[in-house]
Formats: sequence, C-alpha cells, structure tokens
Amino acid sequence: MRKFLFYSVLLLACFWSTQSIAMGLIASPEACLECHDDVIEAEDFAASVHGTNGCVACHIELTNIDAHMEGDLMPGPVDCARCHNQEFKEYYDSAHRFDHVNINLTCTSCHQDIHEVTSWKGDKQQANAICISCHTTPAEEYHTSIHAKGIEAGNPDSAACIDCHGIHAVASVTDMDARERALFRTEPCMTCHADEEMMHKNEVFPVAVDTYLESYHGKNFHLGYPEKAAGCADCHTAHQVLPNEDPASSLNSENLVVTCAKCHENATNMFVQFYSHGDMTDRANYPILYYTYIAMSLLLVGTFGVFWFHSLLWMFRGFIENNEKKKALAAGGQLHHIENPHKIYRRFTKVHIFMHLLVITSFLLLSLTGLPVKFSDQAWAKVLMDFFGGSANAALLHRLGAAITFLYFGMALVKSAKFLFYKLQYPAEFFQRLFGPESLCPNLRDINDVTAMVRWFLFLGPKPTFERWTYWEKFDFLAVFWGMFAIGGSGLMLMFPEFVGAALPGWVFNVATIIHSDEALLATGFIFTVHFFNTHGRPEKFPMDFVIFNGELPKEEFVEERGDQWKRYEEEGTLEQYEVEKSSGALYDFIFKGFGFSAVLIGVALTLLMIYAFTVGGHHF
Repeated sequence: MRKFLFYSVLLLACFWSTQSIAMGLIASPEACLECHDDVIEAEDFAASVHGTNGCVACHIELTNIDAHMEGDLMPGPVDCARCHNQEFKEYYDSAHRFDHVNINLTCTSCHQDIHEVTSWKGDKQQANAICISCHTTPAEEYHTSIHAKGIEAGNPDSAACIDCHGIHAVASVTDMDARERALFRTEPCMTCHADEEMMHKNEVFPVAVDTYLESYHGKNFHLGYPEKAAGCADCHTAHQVLPNEDPASSLNSENLVVTCAKCHENATNMFVQFYSHGDMTDRANYPILYYTYIAMSLLLVGTFGVFWFHSLLWMFRGFIENNEKKKALAAGGQLHHIENPHKIYRRFTKVHIFMHLLVITSFLLLSLTGLPVKFSDQAWAKVLMDFFGGSANAALLHRLGAAITFLYFGMALVKSAKFLFYKLQYPAEFFQRLFGPESLCPNLRDINDVTAMVRWFLFLGPKPTFERWTYWEKFDFLAVFWGMFAIGGSGLMLMFPEFVGAALPGWVFNVATIIHSDEALLATGFIFTVHFFNTHGRPEKFPMDFVIFNGELPKEEFVEERGDQWKRYEEEGTLEQYEVEKSSGALYDFIFKGFGFSAVLIGVALTLLMIYAFTVGGHHF
C-alpha cells in the first residue's frame, strides 16, 4: 500500500512538472531577459542577491508565460514579505510604513533597483547615503559630527544612522511618550559606549557609561525613570556630536551654560564646572573626587570594623552571662539580689519619646527612598521605587524625611542649649553640666567605661555599670551632629543645585554626592546593625528594649546596667521623683511594640538587601 502511494505521488509530480513546463509556469531569468533586457542587465541581475532566484519567485502572478507574452497576464506589486518575513514585521510597525505617516515608503524606496541589489556587507557609508537622501535636516547636523567623520574614514565602529535608529524597525520619535523618548536618547549610545574594548581601541573615554550610571541622572535611568533626568543626547545632542574642544560642540566651555540651562534654567559658569563624567577612582584627572572617595571609604571601613568587632565580642560574652543567670536560677538562687526588682522608674520623658519617634520615622523614610537610588542597578531597588510611584514621588518623600530630621535636630539643639545654659534646670557650673553625668558630651569616664567593657568581654573583669549615658549612646547622639553636617549639608547642596552653583564651582556637587552617598550608607549600616544590636539585639535585651517607646525602666535593669546613676540618685535623694506610679497601658504597648518591631524588621530587611547588592556587585556609589 505504501509503495502504491509513493509511486502515485511521484507520477503526479512528474506530470505536474511536465505540464508546468509546457504551459510556461517555470521561466528561467534568461528566458525573461530575452524580452526585458532593455530594463534589466543580465550580468547585474546575476550578481545581485536575487540572482539565484527565478523571476516568478517574486512575480508569482505569472502562472502562464504565454498569456503574459500576449499581454493578457501582467505582474502586480511584488510582496517582499513572502521571503523577508522578519524584516517586514519590523518595517510594518516602523515609522516608514506608508499608512503610518501618510507617505508612500516601500521596500524599493530604500532598495531602489531591486534587480541590482547587492549585499551591503556592513557598508555603513552605503546605509547612511540611503537615509540622508530623505532626512536632509538631521543629515546636515550629522555630517559634521565625529560619528560621520569616522564613517567617512572607514571606521566600522563609528555610529551610522542605522546603529541608533535600526534598519527596518525604525521607531517614530514623535509618537513616543516622554519615557520612550528619554530611553531612545540614551540606550543607543550605551550600546557602543558600554563596550570598553571598542572604546579603548578607538581612544574614546572608556568609562562614560559607568560614570553616567553612577550619577543621579544615570540612577534615574537605571531605575526606569529616564524622563526625570538628562540622557546622553540631552547634553551631547542627537546628531551633531562633536569633540568638546570644537567651538560648535554643545559641550564646549563657551556653550555649556546654554546646554545645562535646558534643564537648569539658572545655570552659571560656576555651575557648569560639574564633572558630568567624573571618575572618583581616577586620581590623575579627578584628585579631589579620588581623595574624598578614599577618605569616606576609610571612614566606612574603620567605623564598621571597630563597632562590628565590639558587637561580636558583646554577643559572645552576653550569651555566656545569660547562661550563668540560667544556671543560678536553676540552682535556686540568682546572680544579684535586688529588692522590688519590678518597680518602675522613668528614664525618658514624653519629649524624648516623641523625638525618638521622629528619628525612627525620618530614618526609615530616608532609607527606603535613598537606598534604591544608591543601589539603582538592583531589582529590589526598582521594586521599591515603583512602590513609591516613581523617582519623583520618592524624592518628595526623601525631602519630607529630611525635613523631619531637621526638626528633631533643631529640638535637640534647643534641649542641649537649655541643659547647658538654663541654670535653674541643672544648677551647676557650665563645665560641670557639659562634662557631668547627665551630659551626653564625652568625658574621661567614658575611656574607663570602654576599658572596663573590653575587660569584661575578655573575661578579665566584672561587667561594668554605667551612669545615665553609656559611651555607645553618646556616640549615637554625637553621630547625629556629624551626620547633619555631612548628610544634611551635602543633601541641601544637592537639593538646591542652582542656588549653590551660583556661588560654588560645580565639582562640589560631585564631592557632595560621594559624601552624601557614603555617609548615608554608614548611617543606615550602623543603625541597622550596630545600633539595633546595642539596643535590641544583645542577648540581655533581645528581641526589643521597649524603654525608648514608654520611657520606663524596671528597677532590676536600672541597678544592674546603670548602677552608678542609681547610687547617685540615692545620694542626691532624687529617686522618688523618677518613680512611675502608672505604667503604660496594654493598647499603648501593643501599638508601639508593633511600630518598633516593624521598624526593626524593615531595617533588617534593608540590611540583607544591601549585603546582597554588595555581594553581586554593581554601581553602588
């Protein structure tokens, strides 16, 4: 049966072929050229990319050669998509399709003599010539550019029209929305300029893309909001890209103010001294950026190194202490006998609690909106930025967090001034108040406390007791002052660039960016690791020390941790005024413990995300 079917099909095929030849269905190019040699050169057609095809491969209507020769059967328009399907799909959605822009652009508009088309073999001069034949205005700008000169010199790496706009999938810039236009003004440039090998070969600045992505402009691009910042073509122009030293260049020193003023209306000659592609690792060309970067890196490494080591020692020693307490309780005793251990005393006032709530709120706002910018290449950063509704909304929330920070900082200054200069509150001489036990200013006792604590860590002495403020609490407090000048000062400069740029050279924004970024990393990393451990994570406090939310401290904890303060209050006869008659209620505790745990969990989550970002690498400046 199978043999019968096979031979039947074979016979039908032979019969069809014979009839086709008889009817003139299959015609060789030579046969067609006997009549059409007046318009088609046989040699040119044979050498073309279509030379191996039969004529009816394109002119499919010619099903009968005799009828065609008699004039009864004429060919219609050629459908190139029959063979060039992918190219047609790209063309169909492009700006060149005739019913898209009401102009009659077809395949032959570019591939003009289809019978003589040869392979272009990457000849960008040939491609440019086709584009320029229609696009005369941009061609005039492009013709003077460094890209056009490279093409004319035969450099295949130089950008031609098709490198940016594509060959068939040419997008209509006028139909793009703001985001698409912004992407289009940057993405094509990155295609070549991100190739460091190509850039080195052509002696072009090799880290233009890296330095752009490390800037605020580039971070917006990375996060998916390119319309909110300048892209490559916004500064370099789209077609007339020229060397900076060329007087016609948009980046020439004489033209920079005009270029920057397209976005920064009040740009000045001082403002435009900003290093748009400043490389902080390049000591030779950007020494001030390099040394700022080195200084901040040393600050980060030094601070984290010391305090993480301190926390590790404390964690280990704390576990040992807890184990000793458990053994003492199991034996029917306790390490320290304290009468009425659960009696409550007030450690913080309502003003202290309110200020700390402001600190937590502002810090979380600043961290949640700032870290996505620092780690803009991370997927989680994009998720967070989208959650806030985009970089513009995140910037507003970031500034709200900054405003709250300035508020509590102002309150701290007022309270500090009142403490130091209002004698009725603390009747003592100025220096006694400044360096006394109620002050947050470091003093000689702190050196002794640090020494005693290290000795306890190393099992060389008993656990020390402290006064009202410990050395790590004083460090946290003073860090706010340093942070306000470092983060707050640099942040204000970056928030009001035109105002600052009217008086200071633009490179201060580069310095401010490094300081703001690294100091913010130091602050978030320190708070979410060291401060969280010192306050909530150490074994004797885990999982949370609630004192900052209700201001209340049990007597047992008061005596064990701040025994020197307890003794001083006893000697002064002031203990009674700190006794708490009514502790915070269940609803209050529920609300603020929920708030506190949420803050801790957010901090831990952000810490893990930062660790992940540094582990996988990327643009984190």
